[in-house]
Amino acid sequence: MSELSRGVSWLVSLAALVIIIAGLKAASEVVVPLMLSAFIAIICAPMLSGLRKKSVPTWLAILLIVTLIILSVSSLGVFVGASLDGFNKELPNYKLRMIKELDWIITLGNSLGLHVSEQQVRGYFDPSVLMQMVANTLSGLGNVLTNTFLVIMTVVFMLFEAADFPAKLSHALGDARSSLKNFKDFANAVNRYLAIKTSVSILTGCVVSLWLFILGVDFPILWGVSAFLLNFVPNIGSIIAAIPAVMLAFVQLGGFAAGLTGLGFIVINLVVGNIIEPRYMGKGLGLSTLVVFLSLLLWGWVFGPVGMLLSIPLTIIVKIAMEANPKTHWVAVILDGHRD
Repeated sequence: MSELSRGVSWLVSLAALVIIIAGLKAASEVVVPLMLSAFIAIICAPMLSGLRKKSVPTWLAILLIVTLIILSVSSLGVFVGASLDGFNKELPNYKLRMIKELDWIITLGNSLGLHVSEQQVRGYFDPSVLMQMVANTLSGLGNVLTNTFLVIMTVVFMLFEAADFPAKLSHALGDARSSLKNFKDFANAVNRYLAIKTSVSILTGCVVSLWLFILGVDFPILWGVSAFLLNFVPNIGSIIAAIPAVMLAFVQLGGFAAGLTGLGFIVINLVVGNIIEPRYMGKGLGLSTLVVFLSLLLWGWVFGPVGMLLSIPLTIIVKIAMEANPKTHWVAVILDGHRD
């Protein structure tokens, strides 16, 4: 009977999980801004705590943080918006150049004895479709900023609640020392992960922009922002970020510049991903490759491109939460990618 009850409990839990995921997908237009607000608030929480320790009033500390957010988002929006407009204007020229470069490659292959049909290659490798896909993807990333006002207002309220939450929890639960300790451990782990990951991603984006600027590739800031965002997606994020930049370098400057662009992405991600990030992050928050891939599929299906960007932080937070509870610690073990 106990085994039957356990099986029924598993089925009920699975059904509840499916219902929750379906509800999140149906309400994605509301949930996505809330998720972005939550991540921004978590990243800003240590800054708020530091200002309060220096006797800065809570309202003033939040005002300073929000001002910094608005200036950062506005500057980023101006640069990315201008780059997207320029990219869309140049897209027809890039298509023509891509066709010319493709014809050159076909001619070279035929001269080497590799007889390839031009129509066949264009059927599998349509440059106009590829370049348009790049433009649509970048436009989709730009649409993340359309709910800026809602996101900022939500961040403000979350920061006010974060400042008073420990006192509320103590008042609600009486002796809440153990609950407060668990909550603080969880919050500190999440804050640490997001702070380090964001700093490393900013470094990656800046270095990518600088390298592409040196090579003379158009719109280096745009590709740097893409590298910054996609650095939150391990394993395949750097590959996705490199593809449009390498393609643009190929059609704009030729094969040698495209090779240097790809080499730069490889070196940057090897140094950042294998030296800098592990030194500060450690390996305790790692996920298995299978979990990373399934997270991308799941959250990408539920929330679209934003879900793919936030899939790994979301899964990391789930893993940290599972580790904090002895009853669900086994789930964290399964998600971990560094067990011997």
